[in-house]
Amino acid sequence: MGRNKLLLEVAGETLVRRAVRISREAGLNPVVVVTGHARERIEREIADLECTPVFNADHRAGIQTSAASGVAGVAGACDAAVVMLADMPFVTAPMLRTLVERYTTEAPPLVVSRYGEVNAPPMLYDRVLFPEVTRMRAGCGREVVRRHYDQAVQVDWPAARLRDLDRPEDYAAVAEEFARAGAGTAEEAGADPDERN
Repeated sequence: MGRNKLLLEVAGETLVRRAVRISREAGLNPVVVVTGHARERIEREIADLECTPVFNADHRAGIQTSAASGVAGVAGACDAAVVMLADMPFVTAPMLRTLVERYTTEAPPLVVSRYGEVNAPPMLYDRVLFPEVTRMRAGCGREVVRRHYDQAVQVDWPAARLRDLDRPEDYAAVAEEFARAGAGTAEEAGADPDERN
């Protein structure tokens, strides 16, 4: 991207603030924000929000180390943890609530988000998997899912919600889509036609 993705704005809100807001709206508590590059700027951006920043000193080694740091930050306080990525702006609070509801009613060790044939965040891990998650290093995140997939609950989402922001052109397209959806209906951005009212 060439700049810190967490500070990019969609619908007048930085991605990191949006992720915290959605997590809080979904009822997740505590909310942990894993920081790495530009730690101080991110912490200032979320200083007024109900969340706990956790610094991943190993952030250059890959995204799995951030998931490991985040789960380690709640391991003693939670029965399960939802791992989400702030650069997936089409993830919504109802999606997060659905993961928690499926966990509560079915008690699996893992709740997996599935977009067509692709498994991707957000994902929910039961505390029995915390030791595996907190040991994750670059490239091994899929292995945890693969090892427990036969016991997992899969939740299907429209493929359009999978998009993330890796390149400037991704951001430009997403910002335009949110702008078209309008400030009051930003949750509709990225929705399949069947999801729209």
